[in-house]
Amino acid sequence: MRRRLFLVGAAVAAALAGTLSATTAHADTRPLPPPGTALVLPVPSGHHPVGRSTVHLKDENRADPWVPSEKRELMVSLWYPAVRPAGTPSPYMTAEESEQYLAATGLDLPTDLLANVRTHSTVDAKPSKIHGRLPLVVLSPGFGMPRATLTGLAEEFAARGYVVAGIGHNYEADGISFPDGRTTSCLACADRDYPKVGAVRAEDISFVLDELTGPRSPWKRGAPIDPGRIAVVGHSAGGFSTIPAMLRDPRVKAAVNMDGNFRFPNDTPLDRPFLMLGQPSHIPGGIDSTWDETWTELTGWKRWLSVDDTGHLSFTDLASLAKQCGMSLQRLDGDRADAITRAYVTAFVDTHLRGRNASLLDGPAARFPEVRFHRP
Repeated sequence: MRRRLFLVGAAVAAALAGTLSATTAHADTRPLPPPGTALVLPVPSGHHPVGRSTVHLKDENRADPWVPSEKRELMVSLWYPAVRPAGTPSPYMTAEESEQYLAATGLDLPTDLLANVRTHSTVDAKPSKIHGRLPLVVLSPGFGMPRATLTGLAEEFAARGYVVAGIGHNYEADGISFPDGRTTSCLACADRDYPKVGAVRAEDISFVLDELTGPRSPWKRGAPIDPGRIAVVGHSAGGFSTIPAMLRDPRVKAAVNMDGNFRFPNDTPLDRPFLMLGQPSHIPGGIDSTWDETWTELTGWKRWLSVDDTGHLSFTDLASLAKQCGMSLQRLDGDRADAITRAYVTAFVDTHLRGRNASLLDGPAARFPEVRFHRP
């Protein structure tokens, strides 16, 4: 059985973070919440209610790279600022996604645990009537991980007035449910061709941008998306895929890599804003040389930050959800890790898509002493 642990991330951390910390050693012995008690994502800080829609996209012009007999299909979650909450809370995962993802962890957890996570968005809520065009943030999850694992960050951006597109890269996650009842698995996990993963995701991102900003866009109910204000934020494989996405598509104005090794050729200068945010092993001269190599090729605005006492999955929803299960992904409190991720990633995107110069990015901050700035 593959063991890409939900709460430890063994294969993902070893392959993509370049190190495997023994996070289980820091887990305490508190039991799971009582039956019927749902896990809850942290509340977003923005003032907008959040809506969420789910769309199925099919690229008729491209064969799926993992199953060439099929056309490339993607499931995309769209979060956005809403007028008011709708009547139906947004599910975190489908029951099938939860069962498949948890089965891949090798941990003895209830199969519906993640299907019952409480979010802070509602299904197809009426979009807020914001004047002008809305900036777009594209989210790309880690290898083997469902797009739902970045829901908290998505809701944070949407509550602040962004449209957010979370991409389910088909056959690259343990659990992607489609409208026809299929739930696909991570076929790509058996063939870890990481440069290929980066190239595929770059194509996926361009296709999603084409769809969302084109004449047949599934985003029609709210203010239009501003094609001049697009950022991509990724975790792990999604993080290193931001480089090929930016090199391929000039519409991507800024990007964030959250703790992903740069498993893509680092030999092409890139002059657009970039944030590297990672665990303590991702420091200058650390065990992952790809961060040093990529840093030298970033010729535009850039920041390199590490967060003390974090691990590979600390930059996802799993930091907070694991805490509620009585388990730890890192020495740092899970909710604290979540708050740091939200603060720095939103500050970066606000700076480069909205022109709001965030002092948080100027240097060390007293309120976040865990965050270290590196300027090699």
